[in-house]
Amino acid sequence: MTEAPTQRHTVLLYSDDPAVRESMRQAIGVRPAADLSVEFVDASTYAECVKLIDEYEIDLLVLDGEASPGGGLGIARQLHDEVADTPPTVLVIARSADRWLAAYAKVTATLMHPLDPVSTGRTVAELLREKSPASA
Repeated sequence: MTEAPTQRHTVLLYSDDPAVRESMRQAIGVRPAADLSVEFVDASTYAECVKLIDEYEIDLLVLDGEASPGGGLGIARQLHDEVADTPPTVLVIARSADRWLAAYAKVTATLMHPLDPVSTGRTVAELLREKSPASA
Protein backbone atom coordinates (compact mmCIF):
# COMPACT_ATOMS: atom_id res chain seq x y z
CA MET A 1 0.00 0.00 0.00
CA THR A 2 1.36 3.41 -0.97
CA GLU A 3 1.02 6.38 1.37
CA ALA A 4 -0.14 9.69 -0.05
CA PRO A 5 2.64 12.27 -0.13
CA THR A 6 2.77 14.76 2.70
CA GLN A 7 1.99 18.34 1.72
CA ARG A 8 4.42 20.87 3.25
CA HIS A 9 3.10 24.27 4.28
CA THR A 10 4.46 27.42 5.90
CA VAL A 11 2.46 28.98 8.73
CA LEU A 12 3.19 32.47 10.03
CA LEU A 13 2.60 32.90 13.77
CA TYR A 14 2.10 36.49 14.96
CA SER A 15 2.14 37.72 18.54
CA ASP A 16 4.20 40.22 20.47
CA ASP A 17 4.52 37.54 23.19
CA PRO A 18 6.91 34.63 22.46
CA ALA A 19 4.98 32.43 24.91
CA VAL A 20 1.76 32.94 22.92
CA ARG A 21 3.56 32.08 19.66
CA GLU A 22 4.88 28.93 21.35
CA SER A 23 1.37 27.96 22.51
CA MET A 24 0.15 28.42 18.92
CA ARG A 25 3.00 26.25 17.64
CA GLN A 26 2.23 23.54 20.20
CA ALA A 27 -1.51 23.57 19.48
CA ILE A 28 -0.98 23.29 15.71
CA GLY A 29 1.95 20.87 15.82
CA VAL A 30 4.28 20.08 12.95
CA ARG A 31 1.77 17.48 11.68
CA PRO A 32 -1.75 18.89 12.09
CA ALA A 33 -2.97 15.94 9.99
CA ALA A 34 -1.42 12.79 8.58
CA ASP A 35 -1.15 14.30 5.10
CA LEU A 36 0.18 17.72 6.18
CA SER A 37 3.42 19.00 7.65
CA VAL A 38 4.06 22.54 8.80
CA GLU A 39 7.07 24.82 8.99
CA PHE A 40 6.62 27.87 11.21
CA VAL A 41 7.90 31.41 10.83
CA ASP A 42 7.41 33.92 13.65
CA ALA A 43 6.61 37.62 13.64
CA SER A 44 6.24 39.97 16.59
CA THR A 45 5.32 43.16 14.66
CA TYR A 46 3.23 44.17 11.67
CA ALA A 47 6.41 45.06 9.75
CA GLU A 48 7.77 41.54 10.34
CA CYS A 49 4.47 40.04 9.11
CA VAL A 50 4.65 41.97 5.84
CA LYS A 51 8.36 41.18 5.39
CA LEU A 52 7.77 37.44 5.90
CA ILE A 53 4.77 37.42 3.56
CA ASP A 54 6.98 39.08 0.92
CA GLU A 55 9.95 36.73 1.49
CA TYR A 56 8.20 33.37 1.95
CA GLU A 57 5.29 31.56 0.42
CA ILE A 58 3.06 31.76 3.49
CA ASP A 59 0.16 29.33 3.35
CA LEU A 60 -1.63 30.41 6.54
CA LEU A 61 -1.52 33.28 9.03
CA VAL A 62 -2.27 32.67 12.71
CA LEU A 63 -2.65 36.01 14.49
CA ASP A 64 -2.98 36.82 18.18
CA GLY A 65 -6.00 39.05 18.66
CA GLU A 66 -4.67 40.16 22.04
CA ALA A 67 -1.22 41.25 20.83
CA SER A 68 -0.01 44.74 21.67
CA PRO A 69 0.49 47.36 20.39
CA GLY A 70 -0.58 45.93 17.03
CA GLY A 71 -3.42 43.49 17.63
CA GLY A 72 -4.18 40.63 15.29
CA LEU A 73 -7.54 42.19 14.35
CA GLY A 74 -5.95 45.36 13.02
CA ILE A 75 -3.12 43.47 11.35
CA ALA A 76 -5.56 41.08 9.63
CA ARG A 77 -7.61 43.98 8.26
CA GLN A 78 -4.55 45.94 7.18
CA LEU A 79 -2.97 42.92 5.46
CA HIS A 80 -6.18 42.20 3.56
CA ASP A 81 -6.41 45.83 2.49
CA GLU A 82 -2.74 46.25 1.52
CA VAL A 83 -1.31 42.87 0.46
CA ALA A 84 -2.47 41.19 -2.73
CA ASP A 85 -3.43 37.53 -2.37
CA THR A 86 -3.36 37.42 1.44
CA PRO A 87 -3.19 33.84 2.76
CA PRO A 88 -6.08 32.42 4.79
CA THR A 89 -6.06 33.99 8.25
CA VAL A 90 -6.89 32.51 11.65
CA LEU A 91 -7.42 34.94 14.50
CA VAL A 92 -6.96 33.72 18.07
CA ILE A 93 -9.38 35.63 20.30
CA ALA A 94 -10.03 35.65 24.05
CA ARG A 95 -13.74 36.59 23.89
CA SER A 96 -16.34 34.99 21.63
CA ALA A 97 -17.96 38.44 21.37
CA ASP A 98 -14.95 39.48 19.23
CA ARG A 99 -16.08 37.24 16.36
CA TRP A 100 -17.96 40.15 14.76
CA LEU A 101 -14.72 42.17 14.79
CA ALA A 102 -12.94 39.21 13.20
CA ALA A 103 -15.51 39.20 10.40
CA TYR A 104 -14.88 42.93 9.86
CA ALA A 105 -11.14 42.20 9.76
CA LYS A 106 -11.80 39.65 6.98
CA VAL A 107 -10.32 36.66 8.81
CA THR A 108 -11.04 33.19 7.50
CA ALA A 109 -11.53 31.53 10.90
CA THR A 110 -11.37 32.24 14.62
CA LEU A 111 -10.09 30.12 17.48
CA MET A 112 -10.59 30.73 21.20
CA HIS A 113 -7.74 31.28 23.61
CA PRO A 114 -6.54 29.06 25.27
CA LEU A 115 -6.11 26.97 22.15
CA ASP A 116 -7.51 23.45 22.08
CA PRO A 117 -5.09 21.26 20.07
CA VAL A 118 -7.89 19.16 18.53
CA SER A 119 -9.97 22.05 17.16
CA THR A 120 -6.83 24.05 16.30
CA GLY A 121 -5.31 21.17 14.32
CA ARG A 122 -8.62 20.49 12.56
CA THR A 123 -9.10 24.16 11.60
CA VAL A 124 -5.52 24.54 10.36
CA ALA A 125 -5.68 21.30 8.37
CA GLU A 126 -8.98 22.31 6.69
CA LEU A 127 -7.62 25.73 5.70
CA LEU A 128 -4.33 24.33 4.39
CA ARG A 129 -6.17 21.70 2.33
CA GLU A 130 -8.46 24.38 0.86
CA LYS A 131 -5.40 26.42 -0.16
CA SER A 132 -3.56 23.42 -1.58
CA PRO A 133 -3.25 23.26 -5.39
CA ALA A 134 -4.20 19.57 -5.24
CA SER A 135 -7.65 20.51 -3.93
CA ALA A 136 -8.21 23.26 -6.49
